[in-house]
Amino acid sequence: MRVFKTKWFVQFARRQRIADSSLCEAVRRAQHGLVDADLGGGVIKQRVARPGQGRSGGYRVLVAYRREARAVFLYGFAKSERNNVSDDELETTRDIAKGWLEASAGQLARALEEGLIQEVDYDDSKEKA
Repeated sequence: MRVFKTKWFVQFARRQRIADSSLCEAVRRAQHGLVDADLGGGVIKQRVARPGQGRSGGYRVLVAYRREARAVFLYGFAKSERNNVSDDELETTRDIAKGWLEASAGQLARALEEGLIQEVDYDDSKEKA
């Protein structure tokens, strides 16, 4: 399982002080079937806790997700700032997710080199524990 953040999401996570460990926990929950919302088109919505707080009042993140293969964090927002994404935003997110989920290893390597995405150190071995 490989986990990535888009360039936009890297900046969002830095501003909100969301640690990679919190993102990995969101992926782990999805791997165990605990998806907060399946938005279709390979996009899931997961809750991520604010630093030092719980998930319920924290952040909502949209993730391009393919079980056992790849997760790409695309977009996030604080629950206190907005309730959800619009239908148009969701459609655009699905299109973007499709591109990342269908990307070849070479395309991912090129995107990493160009700084379009950043890989998260995700430890699959914790899945089996």
